[in-house]
Amino acid sequence: MTTTVIRQADVAIAWDAAAGQHVYLPGADIAFADGRLTFVGRDYAGPAEETLSGSGLMVMPGLVNIHAHPSSEPMNKGFTDEVGTPGLYNSSLYEYLPIFRADAEAVPDCVRVALSELLLSGVTTLADLSMAHPGWLDLLGESGMRVCVAPMFRSARWFTRNGHVVEYAWDEQAGEKALAEALTLVERAEQHESGRLFGMVVPAQVDTCTPELLRDSREEARRRGVSWQIHAAQSVSEFHEITRRHGLTPIGWLHEQGLLAERSIIGHGIFLDDHPSTPWHTRRDLDILAETGTTVAHCPTVFARRGITLKHLGRYRRHGVTIGLGTDTYPHNMLDEMRLAAYLARTQATDPRSLTTTELFEAATIGGARALGRDDIGRLAEGCRADLVLVDITHPMMRPARDPLRSLIYAAGDRAVRAVFVDGRKVVEDGTVLTMDYPAAAAHLHEAQKRVEAEVPRHDWAHRSAEAIAPTTFRWR
Repeated sequence: MTTTVIRQADVAIAWDAAAGQHVYLPGADIAFADGRLTFVGRDYAGPAEETLSGSGLMVMPGLVNIHAHPSSEPMNKGFTDEVGTPGLYNSSLYEYLPIFRADAEAVPDCVRVALSELLLSGVTTLADLSMAHPGWLDLLGESGMRVCVAPMFRSARWFTRNGHVVEYAWDEQAGEKALAEALTLVERAEQHESGRLFGMVVPAQVDTCTPELLRDSREEARRRGVSWQIHAAQSVSEFHEITRRHGLTPIGWLHEQGLLAERSIIGHGIFLDDHPSTPWHTRRDLDILAETGTTVAHCPTVFARRGITLKHLGRYRRHGVTIGLGTDTYPHNMLDEMRLAAYLARTQATDPRSLTTTELFEAATIGGARALGRDDIGRLAEGCRADLVLVDITHPMMRPARDPLRSLIYAAGDRAVRAVFVDGRKVVEDGTVLTMDYPAAAAHLHEAQKRVEAEVPRHDWAHRSAEAIAPTTFRWR
């Protein structure tokens, strides 16, 4: 067992167990062996087969991303930057999501591009919400990341024939079969030779699953001791659909079904009963989320593109709601997502104090870890996994570095990330992903998008071209 020591880091973001919070620790030594941290403090005097200089570095825990779709979203760059269906409250889900899809050949490149971007921005743990695809687990193992495998399943697919009505094609037996297949994948993930994969149960959306499928899936998650996540309160159309079906809001209905608890995660959770776009006769949704210990996976970028945002992150935090962060869309850059989350929270609150950087970093680390049922990630403490991010605090965009985390989030971003370790293995060095060929995957994806673009008229309800749906910034001459 080889012990590696980072000596005399300028600063570490260490975990103060007594206070239950992160702290700045200057002059820190960090030691790790066999994938775990063995020392976080000063003046390490133990064995050291390998020593790294911490001069000019900030060492922080790897970020925890609890909501992403790596197998599809990278393909959407250039397609969905500025689209939203006017007749469906500017959501892009129902009209555009089904037509801009990576084909089977492109899926591995989508995954490699997304995971590379995540690693480069300091993410060491990811929840991958994807439909099952060939070679999925081995591809995740290859990446070097710690991944919560979250195969989605559902009883219905949504579609629109006209751009203002959402319809559902139901197949309840297919949903039950897909649940069984997802559970098998979760078991395989936990047995994977990499040792870094684990699982989650994910009925895809609140409006595409039968009550029976939701209850069965939640019971399986409880029985297996894994987390359970669902997309809910993510669009105005969905809010109206659930209130029409059940006379309750999406959050209220999930609660009535007994589905919300500490290991439950709501993907997005924007349209509550007191949101300005969905005013309802109750004012209980925020209380329900807080009282049940449910986590909200907040992914601001994908909604901000369509003029939509949660109202507002600081309010959720003050109400006692657990928050985790995700990168629902491209770019899969967690530091960018954190910056936008902070700015949107403050503009929505019209208050610069509404969300602190302390709370933001907690959401990106221990908030996400808690949602995944892990107390061994998202913090630098002895016994935790050796998931580390080394930040160059001498980078010009980090200077001045009176408060280095703020300099990282609000100024330097991923440009200052020097190296990333997962389980003590270096997976990023000097801006290069060591486990995957990011440039090659991006080049393949560029070619694959041409195939997808050619197929758009066949999948679109109005048989429009990609250029008609999403015109380029300037016309090509």
